[in-house]
Amino acid sequence: MDISSNLLTLADGNQMPSHGFGVYKITDDRELINAVTHAFDAGYRLFDTAQMYENEAALGKALKELNQPRDNYFITTKVAEQNQGYDQAIASTKESLKRLQLDYVDLLLIHWPINEHFFDTWRAFEDLKRDGLTKSIGVSNYGMIHLQYLATRAREMPVVDQLERHPWLQEEPMVEYNRAHNIVTQAWAPLGRGQLMEEPILKKIASAHDRSVAQVILRWQLQSGISFIPKSVHKDRISQNAAIYDFTLSDDEMMLIKGLNRNRRLSQEPELVYEFNHQYPH
Repeated sequence: MDISSNLLTLADGNQMPSHGFGVYKITDDRELINAVTHAFDAGYRLFDTAQMYENEAALGKALKELNQPRDNYFITTKVAEQNQGYDQAIASTKESLKRLQLDYVDLLLIHWPINEHFFDTWRAFEDLKRDGLTKSIGVSNYGMIHLQYLATRAREMPVVDQLERHPWLQEEPMVEYNRAHNIVTQAWAPLGRGQLMEEPILKKIASAHDRSVAQVILRWQLQSGISFIPKSVHKDRISQNAAIYDFTLSDDEMMLIKGLNRNRRLSQEPELVYEFNHQYPH
């Protein structure tokens, strides 16, 4: 197995690369185009953006420059809170497709749960899938209560739940819940936004394998059965983050990393976003 062949079959029957490339906070067009080119050359096939990132158009340019058949890459985007609601979700997704220069995305996610348009947005997603504007539909930052509430009216359930997950926030109850309900957990901020690089246990494990701390964390995500989307604009780190398929963490090392969990969230608390209907000052 390598990064290109590490595929997951989703509950709707579609396949998704497990190991993807995130473009969060990459807003310079040329920097993003170069990063995506390096990532594709390193074997990445899943590219993850969002309306909130304001770089869908740059990703669209990058995909054009790759000049690859559409089936050779997998694109995820996310509908922002201000674009939720039935009509708004459909209209904004069509605008996203124009920016991406695509006829469809492979995966469309609700970026954060909000109570105001909770069911209307999901109904729009179901219809967008029916109409072929997205192959699969899912959510981001949904906890158990949000998924359970959604299930009371949904015609079909999300196939992916994208969550903040790293050694300091391991989300084991959510991972197990999603697994039990045939929902793939995909980790955003899988490296803890760089804050874990000096963690002594991780450095010790990395030294034992002659690897970087980032490679150890991503290997831990892989062996945990998690999909993940690291990001970088540096060519060497992009390649390094892809090179995690030729070593294995021992059971003892996996347990040591498990012991690092602090339930420490680096971003928003999903339930508060749900209550406020938008991301709050953090």
